[in-house]
Amino acid sequence: METQQPINPSKILQTGTGFFNSKTLLTAVNMGLFTVLGDNKMSGKDIQKNLGLHDRSLYDFLDALVAMAFLERIGIKTTAIYCNAPDSNLFLDKNKPTYVGGILEMCNNRLYPFWNNLEAGLKTGLPQNETKNGGKPFFEEIYADPKKLKEFVSGMAGVQMGNFITFAKQFDFSNYKSLCDIGGAGGHLSAQVAMHNKHIKCTSFDLPAVTPIAKEVISTMHLNDGVQVVNGDFFVDDLPKADVITMGNVLHDWSKKDKRMLVQKAYDALPKGGTFVVIENIIDNDRRENHFGLLMSLNMLIETPEGYDFSFSDFQELSVAAGFSKTSIMPLIGPTSAAIAIK
Repeated sequence: METQQPINPSKILQTGTGFFNSKTLLTAVNMGLFTVLGDNKMSGKDIQKNLGLHDRSLYDFLDALVAMAFLERIGIKTTAIYCNAPDSNLFLDKNKPTYVGGILEMCNNRLYPFWNNLEAGLKTGLPQNETKNGGKPFFEEIYADPKKLKEFVSGMAGVQMGNFITFAKQFDFSNYKSLCDIGGAGGHLSAQVAMHNKHIKCTSFDLPAVTPIAKEVISTMHLNDGVQVVNGDFFVDDLPKADVITMGNVLHDWSKKDKRMLVQKAYDALPKGGTFVVIENIIDNDRRENHFGLLMSLNMLIETPEGYDFSFSDFQELSVAAGFSKTSIMPLIGPTSAAIAIK
């Protein structure tokens, strides 16, 4: 007979105090700790000098990151030598092309205080970001400030880069010649597809304010021959024609009405046999497993007037209504998938 484990509050306490962990990591990223360490090993005092930290709590801060496995350490306190853990070294050092900390910087600098108003958002259905105090709507605010825009584009690239690479490598492009990424931001998805599929001509389509960022990314990666950057507004303009139309973290920003309009525009821009791909944190149809997708949908409550994340069945409904004949889903990394519709 199995012995039933006693019910205990550990999960409740771990989740309820989870912001301790989160803010410690976000602070370390925002201060550039992992970039300062890079591939090096440093004493606590050297780290203190580089980051301008006070004596008090220096070792508590560093050793908390050791306990959370973001740093490694030999020795203890004044004899300690610290270095980045392998994943921190690869993904949290700004000097490496694999840096994903942009999204964490945005979480620290913008989202962290806004989430304190989640209860108000749930009761009012209204965004809880800059607009709450009379500021501009989210995208208007972001696009009006070049520094914020670059941080936002970097953040989105960081959180999606692994998924873009996986999609570029695993999706079968053999029957296609062109791709247009709608809301292409920094051009990272187009760049990855062009890099791994030399026969595909890619277009990154977004508002004029993003053009300099995308062109810099494409030029730095030496992909000017494979990727074209095109200005446009997907609410106003027809989408460029292509064999494959992609949208990465675009649909979840908008209402069902706007989602329907964007899916229809994608359908209209594709030839028969063309493919529409949406890369997002697609929620499982039973809404029990992809908790990150569900939490991201709450983030859309915080950030947008009507945005929400969606399940694969929601995507199928939108696709069928637009005229697509076949749908499928392709798991990428972690909570993210590519929802696919064929014309």
